[in-house]
Amino acid sequence: MVLDGAMGTMIQSYGLAEDDFRGQRFSDSDIQFKGNNDMLNITRPDVILDIHRRYLRAGADIISTNTFSSQRISEADYGLEDVCREMAYEGARLARKAADEFSTPDKPRFVAGSVGPTNKTCSMSPDVSDPTLRELTYDQLYDAYAEQMEALVDGGVDLILIETIFDTLNAKAAVDAATSVIRRKGKDVPVMLSVTVSDLAGRTLSGQTLDAFLASMSCYDIFSVGLNCSFGARQMKPFLAHLARKAPCYVSCHPNAGLPNSLGLYDETADTMAPQIAEYIDEGLVNIIGGCCGTTDEFIERYVPLVEGRTPRQPQPLPGTMWLSGLELLDVTPEVGFVNVGERCNVAGSRKFLRLIKEKKYDEALAIARKQVADGAQVIDINMDDGLLDAKTEMTTFLNLVASEPDVARVPVMIDSSKWDVITEGLKCAQGKCIVNSISLKEGEETFVSHARDVMRYGAAVVVMCFDEQGQATTYERRIEIAQRAYRILTEKVGMNPLDIIFDPNVLAIATGMEEHDAYAADFIRATGWIRKNLPGAHVSGGVSNLSFSFRGNNWIREAMHAVFLYHAISQGMDFGIVNPATKVLYSDIPADRLEIIEDVVLNRRRGASERLIALAEEIKASQDAAADVNVASREQEEWRLKPLDERLQYALVKGIGDHLEEDLAEALTVYPKPVNIIEGPLMDGMNTVGKLFGSGKMFLPQVVKTARTMKQAVAILQPHIEAGSTDNYEKAGKVLIATVKGDVHDIGKNIVGVVMACNNYEVIDMGVMVPPEQIVRKAIEEKVDIIGLSGLITPSLEEMVNVVKEMEKAGLDIPVMIGGATTSELHVALKIAPVYSGPVVWMKDASQNPLMASRLLSDKGHSEIQRNLDEKYSVMRNEYEAHQQELSSLDEARKNKLNLF
Repeated sequence: MVLDGAMGTMIQSYGLAEDDFRGQRFSDSDIQFKGNNDMLNITRPDVILDIHRRYLRAGADIISTNTFSSQRISEADYGLEDVCREMAYEGARLARKAADEFSTPDKPRFVAGSVGPTNKTCSMSPDVSDPTLRELTYDQLYDAYAEQMEALVDGGVDLILIETIFDTLNAKAAVDAATSVIRRKGKDVPVMLSVTVSDLAGRTLSGQTLDAFLASMSCYDIFSVGLNCSFGARQMKPFLAHLARKAPCYVSCHPNAGLPNSLGLYDETADTMAPQIAEYIDEGLVNIIGGCCGTTDEFIERYVPLVEGRTPRQPQPLPGTMWLSGLELLDVTPEVGFVNVGERCNVAGSRKFLRLIKEKKYDEALAIARKQVADGAQVIDINMDDGLLDAKTEMTTFLNLVASEPDVARVPVMIDSSKWDVITEGLKCAQGKCIVNSISLKEGEETFVSHARDVMRYGAAVVVMCFDEQGQATTYERRIEIAQRAYRILTEKVGMNPLDIIFDPNVLAIATGMEEHDAYAADFIRATGWIRKNLPGAHVSGGVSNLSFSFRGNNWIREAMHAVFLYHAISQGMDFGIVNPATKVLYSDIPADRLEIIEDVVLNRRRGASERLIALAEEIKASQDAAADVNVASREQEEWRLKPLDERLQYALVKGIGDHLEEDLAEALTVYPKPVNIIEGPLMDGMNTVGKLFGSGKMFLPQVVKTARTMKQAVAILQPHIEAGSTDNYEKAGKVLIATVKGDVHDIGKNIVGVVMACNNYEVIDMGVMVPPEQIVRKAIEEKVDIIGLSGLITPSLEEMVNVVKEMEKAGLDIPVMIGGATTSELHVALKIAPVYSGPVVWMKDASQNPLMASRLLSDKGHSEIQRNLDEKYSVMRNEYEAHQQELSSLDEARKNKLNLF
C-alpha cells in the first residue's frame, strides 16, 4: 500500500502568513502561531483538505491526518492546550471527508491518525547535571495521548500511526493510550509504529537498537512497524533491511527526500527517489511505502506504479524465544543457556547498597550496577523495599539514573518489589522490555489476573512465584500444582505469551537443622524439570542466595553451594537465576571431598548430610582460606587505573567514569602549570575522541551525554583552582551569551563551548535550550554581552538561527555571532545568516577554537580583518552558488538529475 508524503512540506508551498494560522478566532493572541501546522485544521481547513485531495489524486491508499502535534504537551508552547482535542478531531474529520470522496470498491482509501512523539522525552534528562530529572511523567504523556487518540477515533480514522519515535518509552505510553481508547470505544483500529534512527549505529535518540525496540514492543498487538524521517531512502535501506528480516508484522517506510543540505532543504526529486523506493519493493523489504520531510504529491504519484502487481513482503514468524531489552536486545536462545540476574542492587540483600541509597550516594550505588554488568550480569535486579525508604521514589530515581548510564542501561532490568505500586512506577521509567518480580496467586485469582494485565500493559515479562491462597509451595507436588494453574490462567484467560512467563518454584534455605527443610533444593530441581517439560515456553528462575542463608558469613561455602545447586538445576532446565555475577567459586573448582558433602545436602542424598556440611563450614572459617582469597581479589585494581595520568583522564572522560576524578585531577594540578591547561589538554583530547566516535557511529547519544556530565564534573573540581589564580584586578576577556535555539533540546556542544570559554577568561551566560529569539536578544541587551553563540543539532534549528539574527538586526545589535552545531555549515552561514545581519558572523567547527576566534572578534583590528575576510569569502561562495544554480537550470533533465544526485 502507498502512504502519503509530507504534510509540512506541502503546507509550506502555500506561502501561508501569520494571519492564516491565526484566523479570526486567534487574532487577538500575542503568541506567534506560524509553524503550528495543526491549528490549520481549524483556521485554514481548505488548505489541509486540498493537500489530502492532492495525495489521493496521486494515488495514495492511506492519507495521514494533520495532527502530528495535536496534544496538550506540544500545544503548550502556543498556549493551545485546551484546543488540541478540537485540532485532532477536525484533522481526522477533514482526512475522512477527503478519503471518502476518493474511495471506490476497487480502491478503498484509508485514514491514519498521525501521532507524533511530542517535544519532550520520558527517558532522558533535560539537565546534563541531573540525570534523574524528567520533563514529564509517563502518566502525563499517557493522558495527553489518550485525549488526542480519542478525538482521532471519533473523527473517523481507520488506523493510528505513531510516528517519528525517538524514545521508546514515549512510544510505550502512546501504544498504551491507543489500546485503552480502542478498547473503550469498542472499535478495531490497527496501530502502526514508525521509528526514527538518529545515528549511523542504527539507534534511536534514546539509545535503543532496532532489535531492542522490537523487543520492547513485542507484548503489543502491532499492525506494522517501520522507519521514517532522519535519513533519505539510500541511507535508510540497511536499517530497513534489518527490520524486514526481524519484524513479525507488516513493515512500513516513509523516508525523507534525501539528507538535508547545508540550507536545510532537500535535494532529492521524485525522479531520483523513485528508483530507490523501487529497490525497497523489488527486494521485498516493505508492505507500506510513503514519504516524509521534503516529499510531495509528485513523489507519491511516482511511487504508485511501483507497487502494482508486486508481491508484498511476508511478516516473519513470531519469535520462538524470549525477547528482553535494555538499550540492546537479550534474545534468550538455547545457546544463552543461563541468564545471570545480578543481585547486588537490592536493599534487602545488600547492606552496602541499602546504606548508599539511604545516604543518597547514587553514583556509588550505580557503580555497583556497573560492576555487575562488567562481571557478566545479563539482567539487573533492582529492589528498594525497606521500611525506612520511600520505595516508589527510590525506584524511580535509581531507574532514571540507570537510564543515563549506557554500560548498565544496555541490559534489561528486573523490577523487584512486594508492593505493586512500586512495580508499576518502575515500569513507567523503563523503555526496554523488563521483567517484573513478581506476581502470585497469594491474594487470589482476581488480583493475579489484574497484575498480569498490568505486566502486559507496560510491555514486560514476569516472574510467577509458586505461591497461592494456601501459602508458599515447599514440596514438589505443590510447586507443580501452582505452576500449572498459573500457566493456564496466564495463557488462556489473560492471553500472555508463554515465553514471557518465568516460574520461581521457591529457592528455600537448606541445612537449617530442621529435617523438613532438607528436600527443599532437591524438590526445586525436580519441579524445574517438570515445568520445562509440561508448560511449553515457560522459563524457570530463582533467588539462589536464599539456598545458603544458614551459612551467612562464610562466603566460600555459600558460593560452593550455589555452584552445585545451579549445576544440577540448569541441567533440568533452570535458565534464569538471581545470583552474584562476581562469584569466584565454580563447580569444577570444588575439591572432590567437599563436593561430595555439598551435593549430599543439595540433592538430599543421605541422612546427616547437614551436620557434615556444618563441620566443613567451621573448618573453612577457622582456616580463613576462602576469606583471604576474596580479600585479595577485592584489592585488585582495574587495569585502566594503572595507565599514565593523561590516559587515565581521557579514559575516564570517554567512559564517563567520575569515580576517580578527584584524585586524578589533584595529581594533574601538580603536573600542569595552570588548571585551564588540564581542560585544554587531556580533557579536551578525551572530548575530541568522543566526537570522533559519535561521528563514526561507534558511540550513541546516552554515552555522549554521560561524557558531557563527566566533563562538567571535572570542570567543577577545577573551578576553585581557576578562581584562586585570579587577582583583585582580574578582568574578563569579554562577556559571551550562549544558547540552544528554539525547538532544539540538544546542548552537549553548547556546554563544552561554555566550559572552554569560561576557562579562557570569558564570562559565560548560558541560557540553556529551546530559547526563543526574542529572549536571546532581550538578555543580550540587558547583560551588554560582547558575543552571542548559537547552537543547534536538528535541521529546523538552522531556520531558528536565522530568526535570531533577524531579531538582532531589528534591535540594532551588531555584535559578533558564533554559529555551531552538527547540522550547521559554512554555506548555511554564508547564504542564510550573513546576508540578513550587519555584524560579523562566524561558523565554528571546533569548540576549542571559540576562545581564539572570540578574542579576534573583540579586537578592533581582528574584528575588521575577519569582517573583510568573511565578506570576500561569502561573496565568492554566493557567486559560486548562483553560478551553480544558473548552470543547473540550463542543463537537460537527465544531466540535472545526475548532478543533483552527485
